Amino acid sequence: MIKNVLKGMLIGVANIIPGVSGGTMMVSMGIYDKLIHSLTHLFKEFKESMKFLIPIFIGMGIALVGLSFIIEPAFEHFPLQTSCLFIGLIVGGLPAMWQKVKGKGMKISYMIPFLVFFAVVVGLAAMGEKEGNAADLTFSLWSVIKLFVVGIIASATMVIPGVSGSMMLLLLGYYNPIVGAIKDFVTALVSFDIQGILSGCGVLVPAGIGIVAGVFAIAKLIEVIFEKFPLQAYWAIIGLIVASPIAVLLMAQLGTITAASVAVSVVTFAVGFVIAMKLGD
Repeated sequence: MIKNVLKGMLIGVANIIPGVSGGTMMVSMGIYDKLIHSLTHLFKEFKESMKFLIPIFIGMGIALVGLSFIIEPAFEHFPLQTSCLFIGLIVGGLPAMWQKVKGKGMKISYMIPFLVFFAVVVGLAAMGEKEGNAADLTFSLWSVIKLFVVGIIASATMVIPGVSGSMMLLLLGYYNPIVGAIKDFVTALVSFDIQGILSGCGVLVPAGIGIVAGVFAIAKLIEVIFEKFPLQAYWAIIGLIVASPIAVLLMAQLGTITAASVAVSVVTFAVGFVIAMKLGD
């Protein structure tokens, strides 16, 4: 259980960082197939599914609430080193993916999804960040509907390996407001600020419902794809994994690069790579 909580924490942190894919992190740690199966068979295999999902979701919750306060200053003060840590975590899953397609040939039908998904990830990252401070979070029916739809889109992209849900929130203009709403809600909860708690619920509840709906919808679609086109799906994931380091570096503000920062970054990359290999099943 503790191992799955740790995996959930890494997935949660990955979903906070623009350019880093929570889905890719699931693949890197060898739990992607099992997680999709647990979601799509939740009611048929309720006990087993919940036994697997609860520790993962607990870890994700801890990361989203707690580690978001650590990750932000880490990227602010050590951008290259932190970026390389996440690149290591992502690339650490590539050997396991390669084993799934090794010896199966290099057909055009495999290369097309590889190239398409590689281009999608790099293209989204190249579009860059859009300022989200202007997003409307005032409590109204229209705002609730928009937050619900944003939640669906963000969660669907969080489940797809190689596609960053937080990057999608940036492109939709909701990343900064929602991250800010999470922090404000936690602060209000700790200080028993009822007005602040209610205000946070007005943002987080509709977005949260949308996230749950999106996760279940996309999980079923992904399961069907893996059943009918497994090798094409694996090659698409490899394309996403290979593109993700480029996306992370494109999205990051790397600041001043020195010999010392590069040396430390090599170490953080190695640490991330080893963690991904050790946490993989």
